[in-house]
Amino acid sequence: MFAATAALIGVNWLVYIWAVLNDRILETSLGFFITPLITVVLGVVALGERLTRLQTFAVGLAAVGVIALAVGKGPNSLWIAMVLAFTFSTAGLIRKVAPLDPLCGLLIETSLMAPLAMAWLFLSSQNGIPVFGGDTSTNVLLIFTGFVTAVPLLLFSVAAKQMPYSLAGQFQYIGPSLQFLQAVLLFHEPFGLLHLFTFGFIWSGLIFFAVDAVREQRASRF
Repeated sequence: MFAATAALIGVNWLVYIWAVLNDRILETSLGFFITPLITVVLGVVALGERLTRLQTFAVGLAAVGVIALAVGKGPNSLWIAMVLAFTFSTAGLIRKVAPLDPLCGLLIETSLMAPLAMAWLFLSSQNGIPVFGGDTSTNVLLIFTGFVTAVPLLLFSVAAKQMPYSLAGQFQYIGPSLQFLQAVLLFHEPFGLLHLFTFGFIWSGLIFFAVDAVREQRASRF
């Protein structure tokens, strides 16, 4: 099971890094927006989880926003988004039903991927491709990316174990929303009406889902 999740996460990371290095960051953002939808669907189909009417409506609103963005960007840009969405959500589903705790699972996945990564770095260095940057600050940043990648993976695995998988999917909208804000405010990428339309539907869906969650929590107290 963890060999499968290691393979899925490895493909996810490889596609994501390739897309970033080839100036296709918005397509990765689209993939992260689609991921929670796939997660919710997997929770309902594979685990038999049920959504309330309000939760279903919330997911539908988010789906409209994501579909609009996908259509607006064109079909040629969908492969990156779909690979990112399906690999991450499927790996999360397998982790949820796996018999080990999240930390042990992450250790196994990393142990399986590490030899392949080290072999790739060795072959690259033998072919004249630098393994790290030319200065210390760049090398430190490259190493730190491993930490900031592993911690969210571990936290997601813990959360997926302790809550309905469909609910975990809804919380995944926080990441791509912050990524869009970063792209616009920090990297000054264009933000048009299509992005505004997508954000509006997604955040509206999150509001409905949050209202329903609070209502259920209050009802359970009584």
